[in-house]
Amino acid sequence: MTPFGFDLPYPSQRAPVLAEQAVATSHPLAAQAGLSQLEQGGNAVDAAIAAAAALTVVEPTMNGVGGDLFALVWDGERLHGLNASGAAPRAWTLERFAGRSAMPAFGWDAVTVPGAVSGWAALAARLGSKPLASLLAPAIRYAAEGFPITPLVGAQWKQAAKTYAGFAEFARVFLPGGHAPAVGSWFRLPELAETLSSIAETDGAALYTGALAERIAQAAAREGGALSYEDLARHEPSWVEPLSVPYGDAVLHELPPNGQGMAALIAVGVLARLPIERHAPDSASAAHFQIEAMKAAFAVCRREVAARERMRVAPEELLSPEYLERLARRIQDGRASARAELPLRDHGTVYVSAADRQGRMVSLIQSNYLGFGSGVVVPGTGIALHNRGLGFSLDRAHPNCVDGGARPYHTIMPGFVTRAGKAAMSFGVMGAHMQPQGHVQLFMRIIQHGQNPQAACDAPRWYIDDDSRVALEPGYGQAVRDGLQARGHVLHPQPERALFGGAQAIYKLERGYCAASDPRKDGQAVGS
Repeated sequence: MTPFGFDLPYPSQRAPVLAEQAVATSHPLAAQAGLSQLEQGGNAVDAAIAAAAALTVVEPTMNGVGGDLFALVWDGERLHGLNASGAAPRAWTLERFAGRSAMPAFGWDAVTVPGAVSGWAALAARLGSKPLASLLAPAIRYAAEGFPITPLVGAQWKQAAKTYAGFAEFARVFLPGGHAPAVGSWFRLPELAETLSSIAETDGAALYTGALAERIAQAAAREGGALSYEDLARHEPSWVEPLSVPYGDAVLHELPPNGQGMAALIAVGVLARLPIERHAPDSASAAHFQIEAMKAAFAVCRREVAARERMRVAPEELLSPEYLERLARRIQDGRASARAELPLRDHGTVYVSAADRQGRMVSLIQSNYLGFGSGVVVPGTGIALHNRGLGFSLDRAHPNCVDGGARPYHTIMPGFVTRAGKAAMSFGVMGAHMQPQGHVQLFMRIIQHGQNPQAACDAPRWYIDDDSRVALEPGYGQAVRDGLQARGHVLHPQPERALFGGAQAIYKLERGYCAASDPRKDGQAVGS
């Protein structure tokens, strides 16, 4: 007996994938890379790593070898958390950025240590069943032999050509002939193929203590950056205990800070204390309560969240029943609250969900932050370095103030749901500060309203913008628009399609899984 029906009430070209093992991600070739590992006897962790590595090649507009990674892994009995985000260069101080109103978005002063590769290696060593070299083989093949440019990736690449045209090495590697590759054309990244081969041969060590680390450090020194060989060598990913909040018979799990999973946890904890069960999933009241809970969560996170060891208030205190009850009491059905304080934007994220026949499930997310990242490409390597330093604050009094060796506030967040102490769903929603908003909406549609994962992915979404206007995706009726405006919400007149993100999800059934992939992305859910 499934916990949901299989109606598909929203416009979509997708159907849920029902299979004994499955992978869902934002690019078809990456999904196939992951499924190939399952077909060859690998487990869900192997599949997730293979898909994640492939995504650095086939979707470089969103992530890369030079980015960060977070993961939640159900090993069949318990949930593990991995934080593979990197720290700021030790030489960074607040004084280095004097005279600025915000952290730089581009160049070496936006580059923190890239952690994604260390995440692959840590996952493979602790929970995988295959050597890293075999898991990276599809990515190496795509980079060396080429891959076709999909529609969304092509559009993002074309936009990136304007953003990064001034970076000479970026232009040489990613804009041959001075322009982005056309949709449907084939593209090769031979230097990245060599880089991935080096990473595969050394179980990731080449990027932190080997030849690649030396090349990164030399490029930084030559171009005025602070990132050093020692910064790279010091990096280690962290195994962490996930945080959680209950909602009925389900439990939502997210990683602790420095990520913004806290925002989704707080919002769901608040919603558990509101009468949302009285309202249909596509009603104005359901949207209103979720929007208000999300505003409250964002305000808390903007004020308090940083790397866990730097926070003034323990995350557990912010998730206490007493604190969540206080937040919930402030929310009224008939009136919108004041402006939300939102975290930074993020336009460069990919997500992988994977599940195997033995019941293991993986929720993995990795990112370059803004598109291709900082614009810095390490000469001769094909590595585009992320700009995660943009996540720091320049407010000396804030726990997230920039400091050498500290990890910045992160937008990316994998999600996981358990029921009765067992794995139920691995899921994620890519895209800016849509991520916690998307987690809340997917969670509520599936857990509260009983929609299947594909229907929940297809459903229209709301989005709180930087100025607290509410963007409604086409699909919401006029009654919802009128109902929100009557409560005092200011609606965005022409929201961008990209605001609403892209979800991937896999739900555990009595036997096998139901996998779903967002129609807003190029990707797919696959299974066998």
